[in-house]
Amino acid sequence: MAITYKKIASVTVGSGGAANIDFTSIPGTYTDLVLLISSRSNRSANADDTVFRINGNTSNIYSYRQLYGFTSGAGSANATDTKAFIGQMPAASSTASTFDSSLVYFPNYAGSTNKSYSIENVWENNSSTVWQLNMFAGLWANTSAITSISLFSNNSNNFVQYSTATLYGILKA
Repeated sequence: MAITYKKIASVTVGSGGAANIDFTSIPGTYTDLVLLISSRSNRSANADDTVFRINGNTSNIYSYRQLYGFTSGAGSANATDTKAFIGQMPAASSTASTFDSSLVYFPNYAGSTNKSYSIENVWENNSSTVWQLNMFAGLWANTSAITSISLFSNNSNNFVQYSTATLYGILKA
């Protein structure tokens, strides 16, 4: 079975920064979606939390299980929230010009069942305290097809210039 990635849209943040990175009018013609993100925040801290919402939905129906590893150890967590947590991105106090790398995978995004997703997120700060790896298994408890995805800072900060996100559709032949 051949698998083909087709770029649906790509966003690169300009010089003024951006509060959100939005993908709208996502066609229902693919089997799965893949979202690749490289981002950095202007927050006055070492890190910022990257989150997303599907179809503008703000109900308390996003849940996840998380495994994480960082300089001083590893652990796990779980939560239910009004948005989905992707992981952390470097912020203004982090090593200059560093960006995170995140992959979000949405299987069967146009189907009529609740939508699962998986996330891999890494970043480096070259300091003594750094979040190095986050992995998530999540669920959006909604049967609607995914038609839009909005990325934003959980702390109401901006993505800085050169932050990028690219959405791909996967065709299975």
